Amino acid sequence: MFLARVIGSVVSTKKDEAMKGRKLVLLRPQLVDEANPAQLRSGANTIVAVDALGAGLDELVLFCQGSSARQATGMKTLPVDAVIVGLVDVVDVLNKQIYPAKK
Repeated sequence: MFLARVIGSVVSTKKDEAMKGRKLVLLRPQLVDEANPAQLRSGANTIVAVDALGAGLDELVLFCQGSSARQATGMKTLPVDAVIVGLVDVVDVLNKQIYPAKK
């Protein structure tokens, strides 16, 4: 599993029949910053994932890729490579809460 932030959505009017009705979102992977472990930083790549949980824009999520993605409920027969499998509430690193940022 990996952490990512939802940065957008994808609309595809023509697609594989099995994918009809599936919400597609753009994810930007999030990494713990090596220089400052008390914060997350954005990765360089962008991933299209199936969102079966209803994640919102800018929300932090857990996602799986590859064969693990097809193990998520209802994905076994779909041609998917990335699926959101969790909505993140809190991230702690080295006993410090880094998400959501404390105000």
